[in-house]
Amino acid sequence: MSVASFDSIAAVLLIPIGSAALLAVLPGYRLTARLNVVASLATFLAALSLFVVDRPEPGPYVLVDDLNIVFIVLNTFVGFTTSIFSASYIAHELETGRLTPVYLRFYHAMYQTMMFGMNLAFVSNNIGLMWVAVEIATLTTVLMVGIYRTHAALEAAWKYFILGSVGIAFALFGTILVYMAARPIVGEGQDGMVWTILIQHAANFDPALLNVAFIFLFLGYGTKVGLAPLHAWLPDAHAEGPTPISAVLSGLLLNVALYALLRFKILLAANPAAIAPGPLMATIGLISVIFAAFMLYRRRDIKRLFAYSSIEHMGIIVFAFGMGGPLANFAGLLHMVMHSLTKSAIFYAVGHISQIKGTQRISRIRGLTVTHPALGWGLIVGVVAIAGLPPLGIFMSEFLVVSSTFARAPLLAIALVFGLLLAFGALTLRLTSIAFGEPRGSTASAQASYVPMFAHLSLVLIAGIYLPAPFVAWFQHVARLLG
Repeated sequence: MSVASFDSIAAVLLIPIGSAALLAVLPGYRLTARLNVVASLATFLAALSLFVVDRPEPGPYVLVDDLNIVFIVLNTFVGFTTSIFSASYIAHELETGRLTPVYLRFYHAMYQTMMFGMNLAFVSNNIGLMWVAVEIATLTTVLMVGIYRTHAALEAAWKYFILGSVGIAFALFGTILVYMAARPIVGEGQDGMVWTILIQHAANFDPALLNVAFIFLFLGYGTKVGLAPLHAWLPDAHAEGPTPISAVLSGLLLNVALYALLRFKILLAANPAAIAPGPLMATIGLISVIFAAFMLYRRRDIKRLFAYSSIEHMGIIVFAFGMGGPLANFAGLLHMVMHSLTKSAIFYAVGHISQIKGTQRISRIRGLTVTHPALGWGLIVGVVAIAGLPPLGIFMSEFLVVSSTFARAPLLAIALVFGLLLAFGALTLRLTSIAFGEPRGSTASAQASYVPMFAHLSLVLIAGIYLPAPFVAWFQHVARLLG
């Protein structure tokens, strides 16, 4: 491992955790908010440097390859833009008294701890360490969901904690079973937990143990992904927590659990006698899409609405990876990136809208394009993107998912299109009432930064029109790795 590559990996991990320790003791909102932004930017730049420094050789704990670098760069970029949005959002919460200075120090410290946990999960070559990292990221978001200390916020945090704990327990049991399957082949000790060693010998593992392990891993990490029927924590966590955490939950944390699932899917696929993980993933993904699409029609809270939209889109992504093959895997990767950028942009808009209007009730928000044009039209572009309309990036990824499925399983493609059309109808219905019509609610001006929202939407638009050849080649290579 070169010094430069070691420094980059160390920076991706040490900047967040070091900043968290500093933010926990520093007083003053302006200083801590700025430090949170600076630390997030430094982490993002360190992640970008992994493209130019020599790729380190896999070690017992650290792995950087073409798969996880996609997640690392996306994670740190959205973490950086969300920290900018958070600075203006949390300032309003402080002014209105919803958060105290003590809670603000806690919030910023937990934000960086969460980024550390997610980054650690991505670079871990040890499946046990990856499990610990996912748990760190989960616990920090649980604490942040309940930060307002209202009855509803604490109830949402407890629901998240309990269901997340059940999920992570299943994931732990699945991880232990993978170790038990590996032990007769690679021996006892740490080697039975190192992913790069496991993948080399996976063809010789006991397929029965691997099959049972994947069921538990899928249930465990699938809870974190927010797949139906394991999704119950997600809408409450989005609705009751600070909106920057909603953006991170939808845009980042769901991807962490998805990444863990993909690692184990590759492991299982390397054993010819084990069950194929694809059909299970495709089935649960399709159920999630259709279930969430129906539930969108019943939402009356704007943050819950987009929480169910996240369930729908994670279903699409898991369905694509379940179908497998170069085209479907490419579409799944592209959809994951486009969803992270788009959904976080939507929550940036929703956060400021709920602060201005003083409510998250959809019925009390009307005429945004009249009273707050930047927010209103930003939300329109975001919803048009997340609904899968051209020329934005999600249209391209959904088109690839549907076309690849039609070529191999037309009935599944019809069911998928049915779910997509249902969701499109619900989002269009809600958007029409929120953005247009006679203005309702407060018309106060918004003290907000729109740069993160429009930066994300611009990237999604560019991706829908043109994908650079190096980007396409990189994703095609990763798609082949996924099988």
